[in-house]
Amino acid sequence: MRTRQETLAELTAPGADYELAQISINGVPCRAFVNAPANLGALYAENVSDETFLVYEDERYTFQEMYNLAAQLASALVDRYGVEKGDRVAISMRNYPEWVVGFTAATSIGAIAVAMNAWWEAEEIEMGLDDCGAKVILADQERIERIKQRPGITAEVIAVRPVSDHPGVEFNKLVAGYPAEMPTVDVAHDDPATIFYTSGSTGFPKGALASHRNILSALLSWELDGASALLMAGTEKPELPYQLATLLGVPLFHATGSHAVYLSCYRSQRKMVSMYKWDADLGADLIEREQIASFVAPAAMTGDLIQAARRSHRDLSTLLTVGGGGAPRAPEQVRDIDESFSTAMPNTGWGMTETNAIGTGIGGQDYLERPDSSGRASAVVDLKIVDEDGNELGTNERGELLIRGVSVIEGYWQRPEANAETFVDGWLRTGDVAYLDDDGFVFIVDRIKDLIIRGGENIGCGEVEAAILEHPEVLEASVYAVPDERMGEEVGATVYAEGSLDESDLRAFLAEHLAKFKIPRYILMRDEPLPRIASGKIYKPGIREQALALFG
Repeated sequence: MRTRQETLAELTAPGADYELAQISINGVPCRAFVNAPANLGALYAENVSDETFLVYEDERYTFQEMYNLAAQLASALVDRYGVEKGDRVAISMRNYPEWVVGFTAATSIGAIAVAMNAWWEAEEIEMGLDDCGAKVILADQERIERIKQRPGITAEVIAVRPVSDHPGVEFNKLVAGYPAEMPTVDVAHDDPATIFYTSGSTGFPKGALASHRNILSALLSWELDGASALLMAGTEKPELPYQLATLLGVPLFHATGSHAVYLSCYRSQRKMVSMYKWDADLGADLIEREQIASFVAPAAMTGDLIQAARRSHRDLSTLLTVGGGGAPRAPEQVRDIDESFSTAMPNTGWGMTETNAIGTGIGGQDYLERPDSSGRASAVVDLKIVDEDGNELGTNERGELLIRGVSVIEGYWQRPEANAETFVDGWLRTGDVAYLDDDGFVFIVDRIKDLIIRGGENIGCGEVEAAILEHPEVLEASVYAVPDERMGEEVGATVYAEGSLDESDLRAFLAEHLAKFKIPRYILMRDEPLPRIASGKIYKPGIREQALALFG
């Protein structure tokens, strides 16, 4: 059996489809794909066909039909809204086909597609729009109702599937007035393409600004890993008697949904079956009905699918891979996937919004043998483990994981202070504590950042604390992670308040300021100041330990 190193060397050699060349981006050495599409617009245009591209409930669209709609919208953005190269076009909605149309249109004309978290409440939406300075926002009725609560929002609204009064213009009426001809705009590899918001340890989420090259490199990296796995196994890509298909159960506003599921469909001509919201029994039904081959989701959702598979009599034999991301799986779930599906093998990877979802990957027998590993590094990134002083550590030594490479963003949108903190000599500080074993497998064991990862969704403790402290009766607050079997972690908070404030009152207040998933599930109210260390800082480890003993 050939080694991974041998197969990667063959697949990336001069003249090969995945040839890699050494380049420099802003002084950072990188390995880049020589044969990558010129930009995202080229990716779409080069893969137009009459194959089914997107299925949403009873709607079905081909690659050609979706491209035509995107061309119409792109023409409208240029003609009616004056969108130019570099302008921001925000998208805030469920996983409707119009999300894909909006993303395709914006990135094809050199605009920056801003993937806004659809769970944000009105205040968060306004903050996001103010932060990115979007000219236009495509929003569905749920989001429109929140936008209407904030008269300070100035972005033009394109209403998607409206059911009542709304500002702006309706999507279908807008595109009907324009031809299906994509405007021609000169877009370079390293021009900005997207902003995805990612939570940090403090304050409002930061906008990770990715270029066309960043994103395309991630897509080709996954292709390369797949080709390498086939060569290592000595097999060829299986010929299916039906179209390759994937299930979209995660939000498109996350890099997993947009990159690993949606954008990866173009070159493979893969059908994407989109769900309005996650429902495990419906997911099992769709896998059988649409002959789904792959499903990628956080551990909470893949765990749900395992339970649905066990209690249903659906034929799930077309499912070949069950992928993970966003947060580690418990080793038991890795084995459960192997045992619960007749043909599907588990795989996972580690990546960040800042790396366009790539970094490491592991699957099949490697994963079954190392269920607590996140895999080996992608061929287009470099990894290292460093101590607190930045000194590189050896194998099996724990320290902070750093990454650099062609898929790593240049920085955050208008956040120089965050850039200075996160990027060091071209390396991205991940905030994860990890070690590399003798075979190059990465094991993530802890994190430095004050983050909670709930079902793959990053929640900054500082952001939740700031919202709690907005309440006039709250004097101090400490937010922390509480282990949870299904979601991985839930949000917990210990709060020192005066007056008669109780948990229900505080949650009602937070609902006006935070998305529902950020509101603490566990709240411990105190009538005395929180304990502090000698420096005067709140003693978070002790507070969390005390709370976990009470929450059980």
